[in-house]
Amino acid sequence: MTRLSERAWAALAEQSPPLLAMWAEPAMVHAAFWHEGATLLHSCATPEGRFASLSALHPSAAWFERAIHDLWGLEAVGTIDGRPWLDHGRWPILNPMSARPVRHGTAPPQPEFLPTLGEGVHQIAVGPVHAGIIEPGHFRFHVVGETLVRLEARLGYTHKGTLSLMLGKSPRAAARFPARLSGDSTVAHSLAFALAAEQATGGAPPPRAIALRAAMAELERVANHLNDWGFICNDAAFPAIHARTGALREALLRACHAAFGHRLMMDRILPGGLAVDIEPGGIAVLADALAMIASELPALERITASHASLQDRLVSTGIIRPELVALLNAGGVVGRASGRAFDARATPGYAPYDELEVSPITRDAGDVAARLAVRVGEIHESIRMLRIILANIPDGAILTPLPQQGGEGVALVEGFRGECLCWLRLDDGGLIQGAFLRDPSWLHWPLLEAAVQGNIVADFPLINKSINGSYSGVDL
Repeated sequence: MTRLSERAWAALAEQSPPLLAMWAEPAMVHAAFWHEGATLLHSCATPEGRFASLSALHPSAAWFERAIHDLWGLEAVGTIDGRPWLDHGRWPILNPMSARPVRHGTAPPQPEFLPTLGEGVHQIAVGPVHAGIIEPGHFRFHVVGETLVRLEARLGYTHKGTLSLMLGKSPRAAARFPARLSGDSTVAHSLAFALAAEQATGGAPPPRAIALRAAMAELERVANHLNDWGFICNDAAFPAIHARTGALREALLRACHAAFGHRLMMDRILPGGLAVDIEPGGIAVLADALAMIASELPALERITASHASLQDRLVSTGIIRPELVALLNAGGVVGRASGRAFDARATPGYAPYDELEVSPITRDAGDVAARLAVRVGEIHESIRMLRIILANIPDGAILTPLPQQGGEGVALVEGFRGECLCWLRLDDGGLIQGAFLRDPSWLHWPLLEAAVQGNIVADFPLINKSINGSYSGVDL
């Protein structure tokens, strides 16, 4: 972490590499940038509780700056959006992670939304409670007739105090918290946390653990991409694909339970290795499930591509322009479907992917159809890599002790949505002194607001599912 003066920090708002994340500690603000294939960390002291905003050059900084104000009480001077975000006025205290939190003394304020002016513009409010089993989030639509002219997403309804719960604990004891940041990405966030902790302490997992970690990560990717494929088609009124991909996903989750003792493989990855080894016969069970999925992929792809009514809903719907992806530095499916060939497994890369020839799947159209095509391509690639991993799992231990020492670590891990970031700083006793977890959705939710513009209200569920931002993942 490079310590900057206030003037040098302010210069970041005028010229700096692409932004990955921002966070804070009491009287200190931090930022992570992507620079020449590596994560570059900067920090700046804030003795007066203020720092220069980076949002003029990096629009995605606005969400991070709002969270920094809500959690740590630090003010971003010159920000493009200073409204509360995580704090809806219902927490018992203000700025809970600041040096001196104070009690709330006023009634919860009404939410503020950006105005849209013009003849015939009206608002539609949706959420935060939705039909079915779904996390809470409020969407405020501004529409003319059926055409969407503005969308704002208001999140923060799933606040868990994750970061504060991690402080003062050893990495092993705190591993349960990143595993629950966003349940569908439990493997990816757990792996990012483990790699950051291992970098901070100088520890290293055994080769067997490295291979099994990668297997879990790719199984998680396949299961989620199958789920999204089905739901995208279902939201386009084509439930047949949804039914079959749902059955395939269920078979894979059952195989994961048989192999690792948990359908989502939650709490299986620890700093230093793994909590459990793969069960006897687990490799064969996983291989059978993957073979069944691979055998059905050609037919499912053919059905998806051949129905004109389905393609009519997918093609040219919810376009995200490449320049917006570049501006927000968005990765994952969303970025690759708009031409940004970034995949953290390839660059900066981490074991064992350096031996698996990872090639990012990309498209250029940036629409719902392109995001679905990237997912389908990644299912094929994950199955290819899983066959190699499962056939070459080394023997040996699955866990090594971490040295109890201070240090700092940062890691990027490619989850099914995109890159998951974890930063840790440990004190001299090896306990967590500072931590930050960043889900890819931080950079995807703003793109949803852009993607819906000019589309009709009925296409919002389809566009939303094709991006599939995590509500919980951005609510720390």
